[in-house]
This record gives sequence, structure tokens and C-alpha cells, in this order.
Amino acid sequence: MADLFNRRMVAFDILTDIRAATGSWSGEVKRALQRRSAMRARFGILTLGVDDLERSLKFYRDGLGLPTQGIVGQEFEHGAIAIFHLEGGMVLSLFPRGDLGLDAGIDSTPRSPTEFSIGHNVSSEAEVDQVMARAETAGAHITMPARRTFWGGYAGYFQDPDGHLWEILHNPAFLPSAE
Repeated sequence: MADLFNRRMVAFDILTDIRAATGSWSGEVKRALQRRSAMRARFGILTLGVDDLERSLKFYRDGLGLPTQGIVGQEFEHGAIAIFHLEGGMVLSLFPRGDLGLDAGIDSTPRSPTEFSIGHNVSSEAEVDQVMARAETAGAHITMPARRTFWGGYAGYFQDPDGHLWEILHNPAFLPSAE
């Protein structure tokens, strides 16, 4: 359900940009779509497959303090999802692991926390320590306590209740311009 919504939003965004550029929805649409065939350099939604949606909701909402309306879409079979609207327009969503596989048309696979990590860059070393402590209090498993890194930053890792790997880091070179 969420991925279908996401695909529709991307298609609407593209068509809106085309209409704005061409002034119409007519024959220019095909040419404009051909010009826009490259993937846009942006990242907006991260959906995590979770084993227990309620537990994960509590970890991210109550433990880490991320804003959400809670679980929505429960009226749809395989549609329950928790959505967190984050800074900079980013969205984190939690979707039951089996439903994510069903939605994507693939079989569920065993967990593998080393496939990727989610980086959360903060404005100071002290903030790294604060976020790591809050995550541990919320039930995260600290896999690597915060420490100075070989690349000159400061970082630590934790796993959420579903094993997703988070890196909490301070790297001034990659801070958003607002900070």
C-alpha cells in the first residue's frame, strides 16, 4: 500500500514538473519524459520491514521521540504502516516485513543488518553520545559505542528492535546547511 502510494506520488511529481515546463499535458509529455529518464538525485522515503509493528512504533515514537500519527492503514489487508515525518521532508516508514515482501513481489528473507546502515549525522560529539544513550534506553542494542573514527569523525552504531543498523555520527562535512 505504501509503495503504491509512493509510486503514485513520484509519478504525480514528474507529471506536474512536465506540465509546468511545457504548459500542457499534450504531446510534449513524451519528449519531456524521455529527457527525464535519469533518476533524480534525491532520497525522500525509507521504509523498514519490521517483525512487530507495535513494538517498532514504540521504539521510534516513544523511545527516540520521532513524530508520528501512529499506525495507519489498518482497515486495509496488508496496509498497516507507521509513518514518521522527519526534518528536510524525509519520511521514515515502518511496514510489517511480510507485507513489505508481498507489496514488492518478493519472498521475505532472513535479516541481514550488514546490508546497509542508516546514518544520522548530528551537530556535535556530545549529541552523538546523547542519541546513543537515548537509543539504548529505548531498547536498542549498542553494537559499537561512540568513538573517534579513522576518518576524523565521531560515531557509534546501534541496532533497533528489528536489527536495522543505525550509525549516529558527527561529520561536519556532511551536516545539512541549516545546522
